[in-house]
Amino acid sequence: MQDEHTLEAVLNTQQKKLAFFQNLILVAAADGKLQKAESQFLLQIGNRLGLTPEEVMPIADNLSVLSFITPAEGLQRTMELQTLVQMMLEDGDMDDREYGLCLEYANRIGYSKQILDDMVQQLSGNGPAANNPPTVS
Repeated sequence: MQDEHTLEAVLNTQQKKLAFFQNLILVAAADGKLQKAESQFLLQIGNRLGLTPEEVMPIADNLSVLSFITPAEGLQRTMELQTLVQMMLEDGDMDDREYGLCLEYANRIGYSKQILDDMVQQLSGNGPAANNPPTVS
């Protein structure tokens, strides 16, 4: 049987789902404002992962003291970085603070700034993969 590389298959425990969602919220809130497109993206991902408001509210309530949770698995790391970049690009404005957090995450998982920049370029529709960008939907 072929391995599944969907977000749901990779995030196969509640702990992984909540850690991933925490990372996503940290990027969304980095610029100090949550745009409608970012809120919709968070809702979409939260619903897709089956997270309830009761499970994610403690994350939102404690943002000022939270930091990234780095996953152990390589595939999960890459999928998370991809999704964090999508969140950063969601409102059409790549804020320096959001980029800085994505770069911090990339560095933590062993990726260079160049890899992050290539991913940003591809996911923003300006790179060679623009016709077939990776998605999490």
